[in-house]
Amino acid sequence: MGSLKLRPSTTALKWLGFVSAVWVQAISGNNYTFSNYSDALKSLMNLTQLQLNNLSVAKDVGKAFGLLAGIACDRFPTWAILLIGSLEGLIGYGVQWLVVSQRISPLPYWQMCIFLCLGGNSTTWMNTAVLVTCIRNFRKNRGPVSGILKGYVGLSTAIFTDLCFALFSSNPSPFLLMLAFVPFAVCLFAMFFLREIPPPPSTTAADTQQESDYFSVFNALAVVVAVYLLCFDFIKNSGRLISQLFSFGLLFLLGSPLVIPIYSFFKSWNSNRDRSDLEARIEEPLLKEEVVTEAVKEEAGEIAKEEQRLPVIGEEHTIFEAVKTIDFWVLFVSFLCGVGTGLAVMNNMGQIGLALGYADVSMFVSLISIWGFFGRILSGTLSEHFLKKAGTPRPLWNAASQILMTVGYVLMAMAMPGSLYIGSVIVGICYGVRLSITVPTASELFGLKYYGLIYNILILNLPIGSFLFSGLLAGFLYDMEATPIEGGGNTCIGGHCYRIVFLVMALACIIGFALDIWLAFRTKELYSKLKANKKTKKGNNNNNS
Repeated sequence: MGSLKLRPSTTALKWLGFVSAVWVQAISGNNYTFSNYSDALKSLMNLTQLQLNNLSVAKDVGKAFGLLAGIACDRFPTWAILLIGSLEGLIGYGVQWLVVSQRISPLPYWQMCIFLCLGGNSTTWMNTAVLVTCIRNFRKNRGPVSGILKGYVGLSTAIFTDLCFALFSSNPSPFLLMLAFVPFAVCLFAMFFLREIPPPPSTTAADTQQESDYFSVFNALAVVVAVYLLCFDFIKNSGRLISQLFSFGLLFLLGSPLVIPIYSFFKSWNSNRDRSDLEARIEEPLLKEEVVTEAVKEEAGEIAKEEQRLPVIGEEHTIFEAVKTIDFWVLFVSFLCGVGTGLAVMNNMGQIGLALGYADVSMFVSLISIWGFFGRILSGTLSEHFLKKAGTPRPLWNAASQILMTVGYVLMAMAMPGSLYIGSVIVGICYGVRLSITVPTASELFGLKYYGLIYNILILNLPIGSFLFSGLLAGFLYDMEATPIEGGGNTCIGGHCYRIVFLVMALACIIGFALDIWLAFRTKELYSKLKANKKTKKGNNNNNS
């Protein structure tokens, strides 16, 4: 009976771990905040736009070393992965703070690249620890898990930006100090609670429904945080007192998800007191036979042949088996077209805003972040709903986001009044959809066993996309249009500065759209099986309950 006493606390611990994961994600989007302090680096180091863009590329190149996090996550506990990431961030952003605050002289360019790379790599350890652990803990709700966690990553930019404005009037020096110490402190907390929890020996329809209800509460709380941040963007100039009250209110809202593990503890304690713990633990793959007949068990020859063949889509793949498939590379390249172009906009938003006559670009940074949240959280929930109801392939959602993103880039290329506001919203939504949908898609296509490494190979698109679209495309074309200024560096004012950049990125999104449609067609049968499997499990759960 001892295990009975542990189950309520174990259930609550799983949800407490998810809350700590939400907090880690809420502070791990610091890579997207480069525009908030890039102008300070540019002026202090007398950089051209190409040199500044290559600094942002160095930051994103840090994600390429996320492969190390992917390998480590299958060999080390979650707390160790979080510790490595938090220490890297402390060092990487800490040195940038020392430079921007002028506590030390600007470092040589190559050294700054190293520290930006270190700060960029820190988030890959945090994201890997959080995503792999939570998707394994909540295997039946991969869409909502991905949407909520990736949603808070999107919000983190707005959280940091708005807190910095409220407390420090957008001063880049204390902003970088926050980027160094806040993630470090949050990760130290999460180290104690975020861990992989073995699945229960059996589940009922009531258990499944309860889990879905809890995720609905998380979604609702996240939407409240997003709307709260959006409202502050319109009243942020209302005075010091309002700003301070906003900060306290935001911290309260970020702490509100704690109600879920607290409620779960008391509910589980009461409802599970009499439940037997004699059932054997069952590991359920995503696609499996619900009933195994004796005739199937006797087909030893067939089983031997099955073990020798290469896995098909929907089964567990090693990393080498995954990269041999066409589906992996279609997903990889389409992901590049979406996130690579979106990242270029975020990295260059400071200069894009200045070119179009906006002295303060924090509004656009915040808009991309907040609407990116809505894209992530809605796409995760809606894609899961339509998968269960109609077997809709998740890549179709990526295809829709690519077309909408194309419209956003064309609008920004036109440089009409207000087009940057509309474009920022569209790019934020579509970038969020792309990140949120790709996470569960990769796990459904290639399995969870080596998911950490597969996920980090896909994330290589961030540094590759940053280099291609931000470092090369945007950097070279901007410098071609820019005028040199005294003391070094250059500047460009007008809609022509980034027009060709936006049009090229729109073309890339059209290519991504075609690839996503192809992938949706190739995986249609898989998602039909997933739909049927989920319905079968639901029927069995109803019979058991």
